[in-house]
Amino acid sequence: MSRKAALLQGTLDMLVMRAVADEALHGYALVHRLKLISGGRLEVPQGSLYPALHRLENQGMLRSEWRATPSGRDAKFYRLTARGRKRLESEMDEWRELSQAIALILGNA
Repeated sequence: MSRKAALLQGTLDMLVMRAVADEALHGYALVHRLKLISGGRLEVPQGSLYPALHRLENQGMLRSEWRATPSGRDAKFYRLTARGRKRLESEMDEWRELSQAIALILGNA
């Protein structure tokens, strides 16, 4: 596993929850949104995404419903729950604190 993939594995749940925090998305749209927002630097493989979606749904962080996409096909759309929003806020705070600490170390190394 590459270092980039290992880092992604540790932050995937947070990234997924953030991607669906503003609107419900289906899997393909979620992958596209993460890639778009990251300027093409982040590609989440489906083999990682769908287990994360199911895990987060089982933990009560996401809720899903089947509905039609704009193209007319049925897809499962995921939305952040209130419980998921609290966890996301906590994880984002922790991530910001950690990334600031790492930036300090890299700047002074």
